[in-house]
Amino acid sequence: MNIGIIGCGYVGLVTGACLADFGHTIACVDRDATRVAELNDGKIPIFEPGLDDLILSNVREQRLRFTTDLASAVADADVIFIAVGTPRRESDGHADLSHVYAAAAEIGRALKKFAVVVTKSTVPVGTADRIQQILADCNPPHGFSVASNPEFLREGAAIRDFKFPDRIVVGASDAKTREIMSEVYRPLFINQAPLMFTDCRTSELIKYAANAFLATKITFINEIADLCEAVGADVQSVARGMGLDNRIGTKFLHAGPGYGGSCFPKDTLALIKTGQDQGAPQRIVEAVAQINDQRKRAMARKVIAACDGDVRGKKIAVLGLTFKPNTDDIRDAPAISIVTALQDNGAHVVAYDPHGMPSFKKMFEEIEYAKDPYQCVAGASALVIVTEWEAFRALDLKRIKAAMVTPVLIDLRDIYRPDEVVRHGFTYLSVGRRTPDAAAKA
Repeated sequence: MNIGIIGCGYVGLVTGACLADFGHTIACVDRDATRVAELNDGKIPIFEPGLDDLILSNVREQRLRFTTDLASAVADADVIFIAVGTPRRESDGHADLSHVYAAAAEIGRALKKFAVVVTKSTVPVGTADRIQQILADCNPPHGFSVASNPEFLREGAAIRDFKFPDRIVVGASDAKTREIMSEVYRPLFINQAPLMFTDCRTSELIKYAANAFLATKITFINEIADLCEAVGADVQSVARGMGLDNRIGTKFLHAGPGYGGSCFPKDTLALIKTGQDQGAPQRIVEAVAQINDQRKRAMARKVIAACDGDVRGKKIAVLGLTFKPNTDDIRDAPAISIVTALQDNGAHVVAYDPHGMPSFKKMFEEIEYAKDPYQCVAGASALVIVTEWEAFRALDLKRIKAAMVTPVLIDLRDIYRPDEVVRHGFTYLSVGRRTPDAAAKA
């Protein structure tokens, strides 16, 4: 099939590369001429494991191309995905749909044959209805249909998620559209991927409801972690005991400094706003969003408390800036709140992240950036692990201790065993667990 994808951001690039790898012919469109030129030169603007090789191989096989010319991409397309950004509006917290609607209008003016126009971007309930009206106002000569097909991609595992999905949700109102969308995903049928058809409004809401529920699981276990610290229990064992119940499951029950990224903060707030507008307030999600914001600030206070309540003039090493490993995304990352609080309290922050430093530097030019974890901790009064990159899971603790002024390790991702760290002579704090010293005093 000939497929057009509007938007060369994270979702557009992953979708385009994977669909091209299935054998479809893909034209990816972006208004940013510099980005398009870089993509055509083989320079991938985001970090996602395996994406660069996938893009380059499909460009080489002439199944994937990049252009700024939307009309040329739409002219022969059977399906057109809208995969532009829907950032949070600063004024009211609603999703900003201006790029979605502008793309829909441009598509409507460019259509030369019947095509299915699909929203891949995460959009509030009712967006497909509005796109339907925008396209109808353009009166394309051969008609069109509108579908909703939300993405469920985890940053750091997006290619596998696309090729081996838990489910594919498609909102469509007629049999022809469902047939065309089935053909788009036909290469996946050998994997028995569940293709779920529903109406567009339900499809749009599924995405928000799924992300809100996962954010709720994260927030729940974080609060349980606080209780574990208060009563002397172990949150990792609690989470495992919960997760062995197959009604609950083990995923997203890892205590830490709170969720971030491009989806959960934005999508929970958009769902909250939708509920308020419709007179159906989402009170659980409202609490989740509020608690998560407080969580990040509480982690900063935890770090300061570990430094005897005063970090002024002290060097604090921060490992991990992205909101999760295997991505370069720092949007709403816990590290932002933690670094800000440390700076506000007079600390000298030195940071290291395998892929997040270029983006972080745009927000924090004044902090120091290291070339590796060991340079980062040199002369530090405390080490804070904020992101659980694999490269941080087996650090040479003897070397780390020797490089620090005071051996204080605050492990906000619980990636080390307390007894191991304490045995190396560290003062160790984690999330929802007691250190051996603390246990001995109990």
